[in-house]
Amino acid sequence: MSELIIPAFVLFFTVGFVSISIAVDTLTPSRQLFDGETLVSANGTFALGFFSPLNTTNRYLGIWYHNLAVHTIVWVANRRSPLTNLTGMLSITTTGSLHVTSALGNSAPVWSTPSFPNSSSNLISQLLDSGNLVVKSVDSSSILWQSFDYPTDTMLPGMKLGPHLTTGLDRNLTAWRSPSDPSPGNYTVGIDALGVPQIVMRTADGWIWRGGPWNGLGFSGAGTSSFFDVGLYRLFHSGFNVTEEEIYYYFNTVNDGITTVTMDYNGTLRRYEWDASNQNWNIDWLVPIEYCDFFPACGANGVCDGKSSPVCQCVEGFDPRNPVSWSRGDWSDGCVRAAPLGCHANVTDDFVVVRGAKLPDTREAVEDMSIGLDECRARCLMNCSCQAYASADLSVDLSQGGNGCIIWTTDIDDVSVYANGGQNFFVRVPSGDHAGSKKKPWFFAVPAAIVIFLVIILISFLMMRSYRRKKLYEQSLSSLNLENEIMHKLEAGKERNPEIPLFQFIQVASATNNFSDTNKLGEGGFGPVYKGKLPEGQDVAIKRLSARSGQGAEEFKNELMLIAKLQHRNLVRLLGCCIHAEEKILIYEFMPNKSLDLFLFNVEQGRQLDWTRRFHIVEGIAQGLLYLHKHSRLRVIHRDLKASNILLDADMNPKISDFGLARIFDANQTQANTRRIVGTYGYISPEYAFKGLFSVKSDVFSFGVLLLEIVSGRRSAGLHEFGSSCSLLAYAWDLWKDEAWAELVDPALDKKFQHDEAARCIYAALLCVQESADDRPDMSDVVSILGNENLCFNGLKEPAFFSMKLVASDLKHPFELHVNNSLNNLSVSDVAGR
Repeated sequence: MSELIIPAFVLFFTVGFVSISIAVDTLTPSRQLFDGETLVSANGTFALGFFSPLNTTNRYLGIWYHNLAVHTIVWVANRRSPLTNLTGMLSITTTGSLHVTSALGNSAPVWSTPSFPNSSSNLISQLLDSGNLVVKSVDSSSILWQSFDYPTDTMLPGMKLGPHLTTGLDRNLTAWRSPSDPSPGNYTVGIDALGVPQIVMRTADGWIWRGGPWNGLGFSGAGTSSFFDVGLYRLFHSGFNVTEEEIYYYFNTVNDGITTVTMDYNGTLRRYEWDASNQNWNIDWLVPIEYCDFFPACGANGVCDGKSSPVCQCVEGFDPRNPVSWSRGDWSDGCVRAAPLGCHANVTDDFVVVRGAKLPDTREAVEDMSIGLDECRARCLMNCSCQAYASADLSVDLSQGGNGCIIWTTDIDDVSVYANGGQNFFVRVPSGDHAGSKKKPWFFAVPAAIVIFLVIILISFLMMRSYRRKKLYEQSLSSLNLENEIMHKLEAGKERNPEIPLFQFIQVASATNNFSDTNKLGEGGFGPVYKGKLPEGQDVAIKRLSARSGQGAEEFKNELMLIAKLQHRNLVRLLGCCIHAEEKILIYEFMPNKSLDLFLFNVEQGRQLDWTRRFHIVEGIAQGLLYLHKHSRLRVIHRDLKASNILLDADMNPKISDFGLARIFDANQTQANTRRIVGTYGYISPEYAFKGLFSVKSDVFSFGVLLLEIVSGRRSAGLHEFGSSCSLLAYAWDLWKDEAWAELVDPALDKKFQHDEAARCIYAALLCVQESADDRPDMSDVVSILGNENLCFNGLKEPAFFSMKLVASDLKHPFELHVNNSLNNLSVSDVAGR
């Protein structure tokens, strides 16, 4: 299948590249380059010419790999000022200025470079075999101007990333705005030169990822699969230089390898390697992808470990600054010392080592390359302000811990640890007290209510009110008809409830105009949902669980004890609850655009979901599921992922909701079994429907179905819509086999969609709905597939097809489930539809 899909994709992508190659690599003032022509470097590696990105007729001057099967743009000249027709022309003046203009008339340049009036009159522009477009004199090798000083989104071998301190030039990578628009986008990656230089990714709002300082082998925070893995030195070699004039990172390939580093439009920095055997790009490394990648993950003096639960811990010798927020998964306040340093008390301090660490933010750190690690330790002890130290260079004297010294005199921010990679980092603590927080085991051993009570007593009267509110909440919760096992756990302190604001019933009734029908947003099996407005003016969604619904009570307990512990931008946020007599009420953040199904399955509303919004929604749901399965403090299986449980905020950002059926897995647990099959027909995986087995792969199956619905605008259970195919899954599979997958895309889009993204979505969906759970990807793989613009489509098997027939004779069983190609017809007896 992949052999058929890839050439079609390449043909679509290269429409804007139809051109005539010129057997020269040089422009002179007497010779111009017109749209439709290309310059080719001497060894044929790179080409320069005009092109159009996907789904636009705008024309840009760019450089791309000349002989690769996948045309890959590596540099764009007029990225801010496209030409709107095929009249583009590149020329060089006698003073060495490059101009991109229209060949019609005397139009002003849409892009130009500086001129050099005092240089030789024999100036030319040449495309080098490195992909660098330069301006120089025929008589000299000295370069006056080069495209390598003005990168767009891609870094090539030999290019420098970092600031030139004398000219003020800042060489960084800036993402395209979208696959159809190469103008500067939201994401930039470069070298921050303050303090000890480090690599960072940022937006207009600030940093979002920090790779840390260079330690002689690589950037200390480039992740577990390091940006500069020693094992990859056979493919490329990298380095970092700091001089009086410039600070820069560079890399070079070896053995004729082809490597690029690209800042993608979606905010992911990726390193690509060209696979000559498959004629495609492979992704070797990308960030950010895990919670710990995002800056700053755990606040001041916190350490992030993606393999632990919770992912954030205080550095040894430190305690949470705000224990209440910390216990709820809000780590932004960070940690403070459990005991003061002994510097001023004439007491010798000691150090604890954080192993495999990404070094903290170095903007206010001090570096000295002239001393070793032992002297670095001594210097830190002599400075009462010194908080921590580390080696600056691991490439020499590694047996002695490296060479050079970095000292921090402020809080340590943005520390992560890796199973592989990173380096030793030494944090100063009072002597004999580097288990500072362990001196007070009672702090974490007593029940949460006692912790909160003691902390609140020490803080303020207002916090005391919060404590009393929590006690009232616990007393009210104990009055619920919960299972004895759960109640025993609560009383024994084995399951600590997070502190959730408790609303009085009169407040909720007032917020909803006494539960007026005009305020009702919808109603499900659990009961109605109302729009409300709190006294401070905040709009909220209020779920009033039905007093007659046993499922409602179970859902209330589950959401109360689960969703409040989860913090992610793609999960709906629980704001509080109300317990009054038989009333069980949950208060959520308000989603003005309601649920995804209201848009997908309505012809008029569906037109509001253009492709860009749909793909953004897909990525958001995928990130939310990835958090639940892998990066949250609790490993959560949702078990009821569907379009109606995806809510949309004012900016159409998706948020997963309804955790009433969710289950928590232990860190080492991969699968569970149940006799009570719950969920929604059309989204349930085969192993769950027929064997009661559920796992993260059950959610992956549901996500695959939901993904097909988002692409197609069709309900998975709408049998009449799919002709001879028995279901949406079968319909999608048939179209994929026939290479007619584009017919699956929602007609409401009027064929205006990104073909490469749609193909990846359908491919990912069909992988997710494979019949065997072992054949389905994890959500981390799904996220990677959705973001891989050079994906090779292979490995698909026929998915599990579900068909439904009504069984009028059995009122207890409204339908039977059948799996295509099964040897026997099995039915599910207790499917609880929502």
